[in-house]
Amino acid sequence: MTTKPQFTTLPAGREPVLRVMPMPADANIHGDVFGGWIMSQVDIAGSIPAARRAAGRVATVAVNAFQFKKPVFVGDLLSFYAEVVKTGSTSVTVEVEVYAQRQRLDAEIVKVTDATLTYVATDEARRSRPLPTL
Repeated sequence: MTTKPQFTTLPAGREPVLRVMPMPADANIHGDVFGGWIMSQVDIAGSIPAARRAAGRVATVAVNAFQFKKPVFVGDLLSFYAEVVKTGSTSVTVEVEVYAQRQRLDAEIVKVTDATLTYVATDEARRSRPLPTL
């Protein structure tokens, strides 16, 4: 007995901060995308709202949580959703969710990754600096 894939949808009312399609160079010989490649894309996606909140340069200081839920394949269209969930005096914590739209006939959408990262606002000398007040 075969089971149908569980379909999900992209988050309603939210825009992805990044959309990208992995290519063969991003995968192993079986077409599975390397976890490190996904992690780098998550870091880029998370830095977008962090830099916006910091009004400038940020540096990644921690990967607080990272979970791979489903594999990512060459040709999947990945959508990265990121939002600030916490701020400190110099830091910004961001949650990132990644969804894959499988480029097959069934057009399955699956959540593939969750992550929480912390960034610190930095000045021109790359030293931490206070976040601007809102």
